[in-house]
Parts: sequence; C-alpha cells; structure tokens
Amino acid sequence: MPTLTPGARHALSVTVDATMTPEHLRPIVVLSTPTMIGLMEEAATRSVQPLLEESDQTTVGTHVDVSHESAAREGEEVTVEAELVAVDGPRLTFSVMARVGSRIIGRGTHRRHVVDRARFSRK
Repeated sequence: MPTLTPGARHALSVTVDATMTPEHLRPIVVLSTPTMIGLMEEAATRSVQPLLEESDQTTVGTHVDVSHESAAREGEEVTVEAELVAVDGPRLTFSVMARVGSRIIGRGTHRRHVVDRARFSRK
C-alpha cells in the first residue's frame, strides 16, 4: 500500500473547443459538465500516480460530488486543480476546482481508490 500523504496536487489547463460542448447546445460552444468532471479526475490521478510505490498500482474513481457553477465558453482557458486532502488506507479524497482566470466554474470533492492493475486484466 502506498504511503501517500495529503498535499499532493496537480493542475492542468485546456482551451474550450467544440469537442467539449454538449450536443444539445450546439452551435453554442461551452465546457460540458462531463468534460469538466473528466478533467478533475485526470488532475487527481496525475497528482498521485507518480507517488504510488508499486508500478502496477493506479487509482480508480469511486465518487464525484461537484457543482458546475459557471460556463466556460469557446476559446477560454480552463485550469483544473486537484489536491489530495485525505488518505484512509487505499481510499483517497481530493478537493477539486475548475476556473477561468479567477472565476470559479466548478468545485467539489472526488474520491479515488488505489488498486492493482492486474485486478482489471482478463485472464
């Protein structure tokens, strides 16, 4: 089991484009909620993956509790941040936030679980 401690963090930035918009809003281009959540999960994963003790370990998402508070429009740069705030054995809790500049567009918590990759392989 990894010896992860709170404080690990990662940030990533993307520019909103047409591939990120919900079908029902087209031709309007905005960041969809599923895309925002996916970016939050990616940032959380990247924050701890290099810290896992064994190369065959990774994390899987188990819970997402976020609000999508404001739109991010086409061409705007969205920065997503994740910080590991609690470790309970293999259970990891992250604070996640998405923003455009200083404007928060989404925030909440995300939980992941440390697993062995072999658990998911077919034999």
